[in-house]
Amino acid sequence: MNVGKGCSAALKAMGSIVYITEVDPICALQACMDCFRLVKLNEVIRQVDMVITCTGNKNVVGREYLDRMKNGCIVCNMGHSNTEIDVVSLRSPELTWERVRSQVDHVIWPDGKRIILLAEGRLLNLSCSTIPTFILSITATTQALALIELYNAPEGRYNKDVYLLPKKMDEFVAGLHLPTFDAHLTELTDEQAKYLGLTKTGPFKPNYY
Repeated sequence: MNVGKGCSAALKAMGSIVYITEVDPICALQACMDCFRLVKLNEVIRQVDMVITCTGNKNVVGREYLDRMKNGCIVCNMGHSNTEIDVVSLRSPELTWERVRSQVDHVIWPDGKRIILLAEGRLLNLSCSTIPTFILSITATTQALALIELYNAPEGRYNKDVYLLPKKMDEFVAGLHLPTFDAHLTELTDEQAKYLGLTKTGPFKPNYY
């Protein structure tokens, strides 16, 4: 869900016209409230320039949709695995595969139409551009601090289970990365902190936030 939201927001920010398909009415309403147009895939499949799957499901884009895509349509997956796009159906005798470069294939129909398939339908961010160093920095910093917390924790604090990172630590990691954007935090006054029932230095949100 969050992958789809982030992908849609990024494309919209770059000026793309983004259509959303959704099975969950709550997520569908969220998309509409964010000013995306909610459609069924068969309504727009002939006109779109790119199809990106972010569902965590299988065969979301089947052969019936692939056959109807326009020439030059880019097809890729940001979701669960390589099962979201029915790539197996494209390995048929009547279709020709042409390797353009690493992770980029043209799949060509008998009438000359071709689609551009990225990473053979595998996860795009892991197969093609990889993950931005800024995101890796946030992830690695969080993991390092989690290990330090685990190492220093008194016996019995953590059992064999999954735990949320303490929010204070989460906020610390976020604060370390704010200078990248030349961002400046506002500090609560003593009166404001007391009114909210917080300390001036946080944590500002509960762990489940």
